[in-house]
Amino acid sequence: MKMRLRLLPAFLLLAAPVFPAAASSEGGSPPYLLVVHGGSGVPADLSEDLREEYRQALTAALQAGYDKIANGGSSLDAVEAAIVIMEDSPLFNAGRGAVFTHEGRNELDASIMSGRDLEAGAVAGVTTLRNPIQGARAVMEQSPHVMMAGPGAELFAERAGLEKVDPGFFWTQRRWDALQRALEREERSDEQSHLDPVEGDTRPGTVGAAARDRSGNLAAGTSTGGMNNKRHGRIGDSPVIGAGTYADNSTVAVSSTGWGEKFIRTAAAFNVHAMMAYQEKPVAEAAAAALDQIAEIDGYGGIIAIDKEGNVAMPYTTRGMFRGAVTESGEIEVYIYQERARAPE
Repeated sequence: MKMRLRLLPAFLLLAAPVFPAAASSEGGSPPYLLVVHGGSGVPADLSEDLREEYRQALTAALQAGYDKIANGGSSLDAVEAAIVIMEDSPLFNAGRGAVFTHEGRNELDASIMSGRDLEAGAVAGVTTLRNPIQGARAVMEQSPHVMMAGPGAELFAERAGLEKVDPGFFWTQRRWDALQRALEREERSDEQSHLDPVEGDTRPGTVGAAARDRSGNLAAGTSTGGMNNKRHGRIGDSPVIGAGTYADNSTVAVSSTGWGEKFIRTAAAFNVHAMMAYQEKPVAEAAAAALDQIAEIDGYGGIIAIDKEGNVAMPYTTRGMFRGAVTESGEIEVYIYQERARAPE
């Protein structure tokens, strides 16, 4: 099917925090099937060539997920397929291209959740699993547990038949250089440094997806390399159900990106669901309100969400967020800042 891009309806609050580009299927346009993000750590001066690379990668992720649903697959299949594309791309902070820990390792986290039955799975701190999102799904479907971490998660994934790689597979020059800059700043200031001035004032971005299939089942997933220069087995929100990922068929599927500690402290992904379930807020309002609460404790980031009717929200409080959505009729939309992306070649 030939894909075309069209402009999302957008709203902008002039007072901080700002939540640009929320999409909705209300008003007669077709509902959405899938929404993805590639992180909220977007620098202000991203070159046009690099923007195009991100657009191509987001489009490929959306197409992979859409193809699953279009061919009768589930929302879980779509979420996994979209995230695998982004994990395999060196552009994102997930899988190949993940940031490094203080010790120079790539430690990866991921989670996935089914809105139909509230089943969920997660892996944390893995170093040899090529696609952590597949490990998370295996934990959900092939074990009685929700989260496995470290060598145990890797052993489980290997026994589940998932691809194991040498840790060097995840190494990229760009992320290695970012760690070196952080270590140099840390040596000068005697303070732990996570921020990279080359990449802007936000941490580089986690990936995620949320989907609604033809049966109305919702699913969400999130995958990340965490914080640049992170210490001592640090785990953020991405593998934490209710913080980085949540899905419930009665309301919404959510994936988050940003300062993980703040998303954990506010149970951000579950918070979107709770405001929709108990306060009857629409998805765009609930997602924006969840980010408001994070801003109140000096956090930042973004949320993608798709509700049971196929309405989508993609608010963020940073300079930009790599994001996109695909409608039930197959129209792909990709964004970085507020502008509509031109169609990839």
